[in-house]
Amino acid sequence: MRGRRSLGCLGQAALLAGIMTLTVGSQALAQQSAHVHALSPPAGAPPVTTSPARGTGLTLAELEQLALAHNPTLAQAQADVQAAIGRKQQAGLYPNPTIGYEGRQISTSPVLRGGEQGFFVQQPIITAGKLGLSRQVFAQEQAQTESVADAQRYRVLTAVRLAYYDALGAQQLLALRQQLAQLATTALTTSRELFNVGQADQPDVLESTVEAQRAELAVTAAQAGQRRAWQHVAALIGDPSRPLTALVGALDTDLPQIDRDAALQRILSQSPEIKAADQNVARAQAVLARARVERVPDVVLRGGLDDNRELLEPGNRPFGWEWSAEAAVQVPIFNRNQGNVATAVAEVTHAERERDRVRLALTSAFAAPYEAYRLALETADRYRSQILPQAQQAYEQYLQRYQEMAAAYPQVLIAQRTLFQLQEEYVQSLVSLRQAAATINGFLLTDGLAAPVGPGEPASVSPGVEVGTPHP
Repeated sequence: MRGRRSLGCLGQAALLAGIMTLTVGSQALAQQSAHVHALSPPAGAPPVTTSPARGTGLTLAELEQLALAHNPTLAQAQADVQAAIGRKQQAGLYPNPTIGYEGRQISTSPVLRGGEQGFFVQQPIITAGKLGLSRQVFAQEQAQTESVADAQRYRVLTAVRLAYYDALGAQQLLALRQQLAQLATTALTTSRELFNVGQADQPDVLESTVEAQRAELAVTAAQAGQRRAWQHVAALIGDPSRPLTALVGALDTDLPQIDRDAALQRILSQSPEIKAADQNVARAQAVLARARVERVPDVVLRGGLDDNRELLEPGNRPFGWEWSAEAAVQVPIFNRNQGNVATAVAEVTHAERERDRVRLALTSAFAAPYEAYRLALETADRYRSQILPQAQQAYEQYLQRYQEMAAAYPQVLIAQRTLFQLQEEYVQSLVSLRQAAATINGFLLTDGLAAPVGPGEPASVSPGVEVGTPHP
């Protein structure tokens, strides 16, 4: 009970000797108590973590707009959509006619006189609605690519929200540790003043010095964490060189409430990946329909006009102009496209099973963020309603007893350190809560810098949706 003994000596010395230096020591001790009490949260309430006033930092909405404007993956996704539109347009175009020169019986003999010289026009006639079916195939691919682009948009927005809450938590964690470091520095100053007037021992000064150094290192670690979190935010918004900027927002207001069944049903019915899987089935079915009509032969029409210079007419006159006409079809005796039809049937089955796989993968992936949300919600509620008020009460009781010379100052320091550690854990639980809710609300799409899945490329994210470029 060094605090009681020191204060008693200090009072006796002040009354007997009237030494001003002891009065200075008492004032320093009182100042320490005042500092500790003033910088701690109000009694009976959890700590209020503050953010910069509006206009001095970036809000979540502003970060989202920056990401939508500058994240390169969104431009990639839109480029994929434009490419799909181009393929659909190309698939529906009618084949061009062929115009050419033809010559027959070309000779310099006096009778043939160069033979027959002329030109022809050839035009394929596409039958069985093949062009319309080809357009349908690529129309489904376009719809699927648009769903992939929509998924990429959710992926970027969710990633920005996750990074924002991470950076906001790091910002508030830094503020807490700076506050604790300020208290530790004040405690060290007071310990040195008391040591100078003989009212504290060298171990007291050493203990205060260690506490101050630990608090400074904690601030350094928090600063590094804030820089790391901000670098991720800056990369997601497409501006990696943007300097560290304060964030505006609060973690502990309007906490999200999520119903498990409703959230899972929303994902399974509205997720862009589910839509892309459905469109993948429709595309495979369109490819099958197109393959089945391939066996119907197209008609090739050809017509020409030739100048026959042979001397075949009476009076030794040239024959003159003559028309030619041809029509041809390929007879499907050996090749009826049966191999491609079998392939298309298998691809329909594969696409249908892929749709089932995506639903199962989303259901499985939903469990982790939802359980994290539930745990974080319960943790934050317990900290806010019970743990923090109790720790605050314990700290204030130790502080009061210390001011009444009934408790040692190290006990106050321990209670104070515990309170700040609990505040940090409360902030971390709020960050986990916000991030889990953002993941669920963003259809479990989180990697905002992953390249969008383009046609013909394998899925690079989980659960992913296979996107193939059809070749009808």
